[in-house]
Amino acid sequence: MDLFSSIDTEPVRRQMETLAEEIDRLNHEYYMNDRSLISDQEFDAMLRQLQDLERQYPELASPLSPTKRVGGEVNKTFRQVEHRFPMLSLGNTYSIEEIEEFEARTRKLLDGEEFSYTCELKYDGVAIGLTYRHGRLVQAVTRGNGAVGDDITLNAKTIPTIPLRLRGDYPDDFEARGEVVYPFDAFEAMNRQREADGLEPFANPRNAASGSLKLQDSAECAKRKLMFCMYFMMAPDGIALPGTHYGRLQWASQMGFKVQPYIKECKNIDEIKAFIDHWDRARWDLPFGTDGIVIKVNQTALWDRLGLTAKSPRWAIAYKFKAERVSTPLLSIDYQVGRTGKVTPVANLSPVHLGGTVVRRATLVNADFIQNFDICQGDSLFIEKGGEIIPKVVGVDLDRRAPGAAPIAYADRCPECGTPLVRIEGEAAHYCPNSDHCHPQLIGRLEHFVGRKAMDIETLGPERLELLYKAGLVRDVADIYTLRREQLIGLGTDATLQDKSADNLLAAIEASKDIPFERVLFALGIRYVGEVGAKKLARYFKDMDSLMAATEEELAQVEDVGTVTAHAVYEWFALPAHRAIVQRLREAGLQMAGQWEAGGTQLEGMTIVVSGTFEHFSRDEIKADIERHGGKVSSSVSTKTTYLLAGEKTGPEKLKKAERIGVPLLTESQYIEMTAVT
Repeated sequence: MDLFSSIDTEPVRRQMETLAEEIDRLNHEYYMNDRSLISDQEFDAMLRQLQDLERQYPELASPLSPTKRVGGEVNKTFRQVEHRFPMLSLGNTYSIEEIEEFEARTRKLLDGEEFSYTCELKYDGVAIGLTYRHGRLVQAVTRGNGAVGDDITLNAKTIPTIPLRLRGDYPDDFEARGEVVYPFDAFEAMNRQREADGLEPFANPRNAASGSLKLQDSAECAKRKLMFCMYFMMAPDGIALPGTHYGRLQWASQMGFKVQPYIKECKNIDEIKAFIDHWDRARWDLPFGTDGIVIKVNQTALWDRLGLTAKSPRWAIAYKFKAERVSTPLLSIDYQVGRTGKVTPVANLSPVHLGGTVVRRATLVNADFIQNFDICQGDSLFIEKGGEIIPKVVGVDLDRRAPGAAPIAYADRCPECGTPLVRIEGEAAHYCPNSDHCHPQLIGRLEHFVGRKAMDIETLGPERLELLYKAGLVRDVADIYTLRREQLIGLGTDATLQDKSADNLLAAIEASKDIPFERVLFALGIRYVGEVGAKKLARYFKDMDSLMAATEEELAQVEDVGTVTAHAVYEWFALPAHRAIVQRLREAGLQMAGQWEAGGTQLEGMTIVVSGTFEHFSRDEIKADIERHGGKVSSSVSTKTTYLLAGEKTGPEKLKKAERIGVPLLTESQYIEMTAVT
């Protein structure tokens, strides 16, 4: 008999259930009722206790455990799912007159029937459907094309306002529909982090929410702090629901859903218009984006009588707010220089209130943007915010243009170092070519180098880098590794760096020497070389010396690199100053070669094409694994191909060609068996 089979796990199971129920209760109070009943430390301790028990007794772990909120599961492919109930789009309008026509038409169709409307905010987010059976979340699906969407269940479980288990009374089988939104404070915090990491900030919360739901790693989605707000409830035949839309949402709130408190029952067009007028002004005070009002007939039994058009229901309509637009004088233009030398013109505006904030600046993008809008000196510009956080210039107020106003003459020299600007053929932006002596480029490269996804030297923020630069201690990235304790202590007019902080900084710098080669390559800040490109270059060439010795043609052979990136890499390493920096980094002890685990020679001499998705590997991981075992990865099937390694959703053209020329298929399990150590 198995020694452990006789152990009574019932007390452990009860303990885990009690912990899960209490954590769910605390989460509900925090996210739904804005009440924090215990300290963060106490809550984290309870969550860790449950996680420890689940690791120790995985057979007792519930798939709906609150520990799923932190993510960690990886979805390498998003399965397409057909909606049980089509997700129709609403007809929409920007016209109050059309809302009046909708209301009059509805009354005529219902011919004296007594009814009311519900008015609610139209969230500016991503629509999804959640299926619940027996009070448990079983599936989350994006809207997609209305008939078919993507299964995002793993990511949906990380959103705190999506109940995993329902409370109180609930139908045995129903679908909750709503919008995933990115609250402004969480969105702005994420953008600040992205900028600190040297990444482009997200343009607006809506697009960021959509991208977050399609992240492969659910732990990354959990970090985004998204919010789900329910706005609709439906069920299959035989499942009883309340007879009004308003009643359904109130019931859903009792089950544990976050339902907007702004919904209102309206009896007539005057009440509808009053609701629209109020929120057209008050929407800027909300913590999330809204772009209109949805008006529905409240009594659900009347929906079938009103019917549908080809694309939308006749019992509902959306009124879209017009993007708020103001005209304000252009005072001057600043030209900002980024770490790559890209120059961005920014308009300094006469301060104006727009969308709940005071706007003083807005990007003018590039020279083409200024020319296309025909912006002249002294013009007043139309600024819009709409659903976006960042104000945008959308035109020129010609009624306020002074006679004889002169066109804007775009800068021809770098505003920082005076170097003549260049414009690369095929690109819209101007660049300062003085990359090694232009202050913003130098500081920008330093910030990129120490960023979290590069060398991850946390204690070197922008202010501290500027301090070191002004003190003459750091001029390029290699200088970071020459810093000494006595140089740091007391540095700055306010003696910012003291003993402990200096020691912490030096320890972080020392720890960065263990950062893998591909991240060192990314940290160098070579134009066009992002995280993925750096990884592919590093794995292809294996070490820095081979990479520096490569020709443009050899660089361009690397998958997804291309001729533009290949030229940029070749040109970067061709400069003696850059090679000198690499040499100094080498001497400082940074990783200049890959440390990938050797896998043997089982695939020696084989050329393998990879297609589809895999259970145990990402595409990049399985390609790297092939190379570790001595094989060569190719992107196209040919007579030289040894195998087509075919995962789920393998490209049909690759399959056809492999069959036509006799290339054998290799499954993932066969591959694992082939490369196993015997």
